[in-house]
Parts: sequence; structure tokens; C-alpha cells
Amino acid sequence: KDKDKAPANKASDLNTGIGWLLQREINDVPERIKSSAINLREAIKQDEVEKIYVWYVHNLPESTNVEEELKTVQQTVSNTLNSSFSEKKIQVIYCEVGTNCLQTWYEECQTPILVTEEISFDCKSGYEIEGEDWKAYCTAVSAEKLYQLYRKYQTKIFSANIRDYLGSRASDSNINNGIKNTVENDAGNFWVYNNGLTIITHSYDVKEGESRKIIVSGLSIVNGAQTTGAIGSLKVPPGNSAMVQARFIAINQGNPDLIQQIIQFNNSQNKVEAADFRSTDKIQKRLKTEMQEIPDAEYEGGRRGGAGDAIRRRPNLLASYSVGQALAAFHGDPITAYNKKSGIWINDRLYSKYFNERTKASHLVCTYSLVKAIETKKEELIKKQELTTIQSNVLSFFRKRGSIYLFTYAISSCLEVFLDRKIPDLFSVSFGKKCSPIQARENWNLVIDKLLPFCTQLNTALDNSLKNIGEIEAAINNLRSLVAATRDSNQEIYSEFADCIEIK
Repeated sequence: KDKDKAPANKASDLNTGIGWLLQREINDVPERIKSSAINLREAIKQDEVEKIYVWYVHNLPESTNVEEELKTVQQTVSNTLNSSFSEKKIQVIYCEVGTNCLQTWYEECQTPILVTEEISFDCKSGYEIEGEDWKAYCTAVSAEKLYQLYRKYQTKIFSANIRDYLGSRASDSNINNGIKNTVENDAGNFWVYNNGLTIITHSYDVKEGESRKIIVSGLSIVNGAQTTGAIGSLKVPPGNSAMVQARFIAINQGNPDLIQQIIQFNNSQNKVEAADFRSTDKIQKRLKTEMQEIPDAEYEGGRRGGAGDAIRRRPNLLASYSVGQALAAFHGDPITAYNKKSGIWINDRLYSKYFNERTKASHLVCTYSLVKAIETKKEELIKKQELTTIQSNVLSFFRKRGSIYLFTYAISSCLEVFLDRKIPDLFSVSFGKKCSPIQARENWNLVIDKLLPFCTQLNTALDNSLKNIGEIEAAINNLRSLVAATRDSNQEIYSEFADCIEIK
């Protein structure tokens, strides 16, 4: 319906929503949003949240009534944060996204360069290349200049980029945090570490002389938003020795399509993954070689790609990240499996814990197939038209974050019960060197089916979003006790499973 404004009472409902997410007793929060509420509260406690945005989105014109109501919501959020997280300093920002706002955003997308002033950069040297409808000047600019530009223009400087600055957090696996550390602690080498920037401009002029300068008429950074944002968000300007590669591209105004193509192709390179940096590791090379002996199995071993040009579908691929997560969960660390899939490959301690001389390709197949078999069980339950009470409880468990990896750990912790023998080293467990991943899944299904009704014993470990190792171990012990108590009634199935297992 064509109305002149959106209803303000819808905006006021955000006050109630904020209360449920941030302040309500967690056991009273509905299951649908409980895990999200836990995750949000935990993220705030862990200082992972700097800003909270409250949006009211609709397809009508913005209005004063709604804005006033959103100001009240903003104050409610601030008061809630001060009450429940008094030591945290979090900025609260509201936004009414109606037709006017959407139109403005759309126009910004169609107008690539929003920073239109003339800007001068000092450059010691450089060279120019020309094409039919463009010319470019390649040089190096100071990180301090980028710091000043970001501070002045903020995200306007990325108007032609597909992304703004994504922020940083104090983590080994966070690239933007790494950029900040490098420019602060190793400024002289920043140029050789960083890939640099691509900047489009209406025109530029290089001034020769004692101090060479390039003067650009308007600019937008189409590649290098993370570098610029990381530098610009430093507490103090970077040192004079920090330089950044830069190429300034001026495009013939009669060819607007070229601008869009430059934006597209500068933001569609293949991403370097954390696992790629382990591709030359001797453990990964050995595992990849061993995997060639296993039927219907292919392993990345950290390295992606190959000699062929065509991108082929790889249905038998054991992806590096998934393998790392499966290993962590199987060996008793579902928290790492769920929360730190990149960290497994970046952190040397974690990496060597799961990828070492005792790790064999047959063990990778064993652990990976367990996770995949559990995921398949979840998918089967989702597709069922009617569920029994037990099946509904199981599906409710699997819909909680981290449940797959917690259940993986639960099954691995019950292996001695299944086999009725001591297992001194979990790395020695496999289905043999000739067992394919598909056959391994079938083997795991023998015991998965028997343990599924017990999975609700693990709910207490998920109530706090898989964060507390004490709660995890207590829940695992309860489940294992139930499995042990019912072993006699399942002895035939467990014996069949034991016949599939190799320990050596």
C-alpha cells in the first residue's frame, strides 16, 4: 500500500527484541534465538563487539516519528549495555532504511567516485602505462597519507569498492589485525609484505621536480580497502618509512563500462586461504601421497589447484578445513573444531597437535567420514515429513551451533565401549588403508544410529554455545555412562563395528 511513512510502533518493538537478546534470563529466551543471544553476549564479554547497529528496514519514506522512536531504541540499547556490560564501551548506531535511504545507496553504487577533491601524493619514483581508454601511474605512497585520507573521508574513499573496511580483532587469524601489527612494528618492510592498492580517479597529473608528486582529481580505492582501513584505524599515524604500492588509473569518461569491469576484476582474485600456507609442509605432502592409495578419496593437503586449466567438480575431495575440524573434534576439542577452523592451520601449536607424524591418511578418512555421516543424519531428519518425539529432540539438538562437532567427540569418546578394549592412541584408529570415505560412513552409521537417542544428554554443553570445557566433559561422561550401561543390548552391532576398525 502506498503510505507516506512506516508505522512507528514497529520501531518501538525493537526495544522488546533488544531486551530478549541482551538482558532476559537466558533460560527464558525462546529456543529459536537462544543460541544467537548466547553468542552475542559472549562476543560482547570477549570484546569482539565495538558497535551495535539497530536497523528498521521498510519500503516507505522515512519519517520524523520513526526517527524519534529509533532514538529511544538507541537509548534503550545503551542503557541495557551499561546495566549488563557496564565495563564495555560499545557504540550504538540506529538507521531507518526506507525508500530515500535505498535510493541514495543505489545512486552511490552508480557513481563510483564520491571523493571529488584534488589530492596530492608524494612519490619518489614511478612509471606510466597507457591503454586505449585508460592510463595508469604506478608508484608508492606513504601509509601516513592513507591514514590521513581514511580519517578524513572514512568509507567514502571506498565508494567504488565492493566492500568497506571489515574491521579487525586481536587474533592471529585476523588479516587486518596482522596488517596493523606489521605497519606498527615492521614499517620499513611493509611495502614488500603488502599487495598494495588500485585507485581509480577522474584524472591525474605527475609533477616532476625536486620532490615528485602525483595530483589526482577525485579518487576511490577499488582494491585495498582492508589495507587502508587497517592503517586508518591505528591509534597514531604510522611512521614515515611505511610505504604502500599504488597504481592510479584514470579512465576515459566516454567508457563508463570500463570502470565497472575494473572494479569487478580487481575484486575477483582467488582468495589465499590459511591452509594454503601449509601446502609445502612435509606432513601435508606425505598425507596427500598416502591418500592416493585410498579408493575414491582425494585430499587437498593445504594446496589447491593443479596443472589443468579446467575447474572440475571433485566429489571425492576431503577439503583441508573440514579435515582439520574433524580431527580436532575427534581428538576431544569440539570448541576449536567449531570456533577456530582457520586457527588450526595458522596456529603452530594447534596445527602440530592434529597434523603430526602419527597422523595417517586412513585416520583422516576415518575422522572426516564420521563428521559427514553425522551431517547426513541431520539432513535426513530435516527432510522427514513427520518426526517422532525422539527424532524431534535429536533434530532440536542438531540445530544448535557446534552440535555436529560435539557429537563427533561424544562418539570418539565411546570407542573403548564399542570395542571393549583400551585405545592408547586415538591416532591409531582407522578403517584400514583401503577403506573409502563412503564405506567409512557406512561403518560409522552402525554406532551413530545407536547413539542418536542419547544426544540430548549433551544439550547442557551447548546451552552456553560450546564455550565451557568443564560442561562439555561432564555431558560427555553422562552420555558415555549411558552407552556403557546399554552395551549388552547392542553387543551384536558393536561387534560388527569392531570388526571394521583397525588399530595400529
